[in-house]
Amino acid sequence: MQPERIIPLTEKSSYAAAGVDIAEGQRALDLMKQAVAATYTPEVLSETGSFGGLYDALSLFSSTSHPVLVASTDGVGTKTKVAARLDRWDTIGHDIVNHCIDDILVQGARPLFFLDYVATARLDAVQIAAIVGGAAEACRAAGCVLIGGETAEMPGVYAPGAVDLVGTIVGVVDHSQLITGETIQPGDAILALPAAGLHTNGFTLARAVLDDLDWESPHPDLGQSIGDALLAIHPSYLEPVQTLRAAGVDLRGLAHITGGGVYDNLPRILPAGLGASIERGAWPEPPIFDLIRQRGKIDSREMFHVFNMGLGMLAVVPPADVPTAQSALGSDVYLVGHIVDNQGKVEIQNLGQDS
Repeated sequence: MQPERIIPLTEKSSYAAAGVDIAEGQRALDLMKQAVAATYTPEVLSETGSFGGLYDALSLFSSTSHPVLVASTDGVGTKTKVAARLDRWDTIGHDIVNHCIDDILVQGARPLFFLDYVATARLDAVQIAAIVGGAAEACRAAGCVLIGGETAEMPGVYAPGAVDLVGTIVGVVDHSQLITGETIQPGDAILALPAAGLHTNGFTLARAVLDDLDWESPHPDLGQSIGDALLAIHPSYLEPVQTLRAAGVDLRGLAHITGGGVYDNLPRILPAGLGASIERGAWPEPPIFDLIRQRGKIDSREMFHVFNMGLGMLAVVPPADVPTAQSALGSDVYLVGHIVDNQGKVEIQNLGQDS
């Protein structure tokens, strides 16, 4: 009997012919290894490519009296289709990491480690390495470890050219430092940390109304191209929130304004019976939103329900702490409203004000 023939990964295999190229997957891993390893801290006990990421949690218990782990999973949605149209893959990795950081930051957690999931119909090693490289850069900037992930090639599940990007994050906060929203009361001030653009939500609508325009040339109303405005990186609010806490600001609640806009996200942190009044015009709205509104003839209320409209993260603080917050963050924070007795409803004043 002849021995079984081993097909070298450099040779076209039956599996590759069927649509899954193991060699390209390994090439992608090789290209991203250095960027991923650069995020590692002494707590990481595993190597890139291990079946599971190992993280030494002993330091959490020695430096924190009552550590609480906070975890979240999210994706960048159809922002990947913007990246595909422009063939620019270096930004969406930043987006998914920062989005996940902001989700757990709402409860006061600092990030420990992150895992990514990138899936496509056919692997392109350079494309995947650019995405994961962006995620690694964002992790490194936040002191977060990119401890593992998955790169999946699934023809027939994903359409040709489609990419899916999802991330999972785990962070920690001392129980005494949890931000729960329980102490929010009527009269509290609402501060906004500004958004850079759409972040990771609303791209299906944005693409639909902007599809027939030139996305690569500078647009007179934006000061940049439509593509650049759409791919503006979702920022991490970790540093400004840490700055506010270090300044002694009583952060009674934080709301990350994602899908559902301010209408759906701010009530998630409010005690029963409380609502909010937001004063439109108290913060700058990135001009991409007005372009979308005009092109799509979209009602302003729907705009605030689909998009963040420039409100990246909202912080609820006592009125007496507003000057301290403004002194700590300067022009990077805006007083945009206050908490009211309104049965969980958010009202936006000057809603018809469309510039």
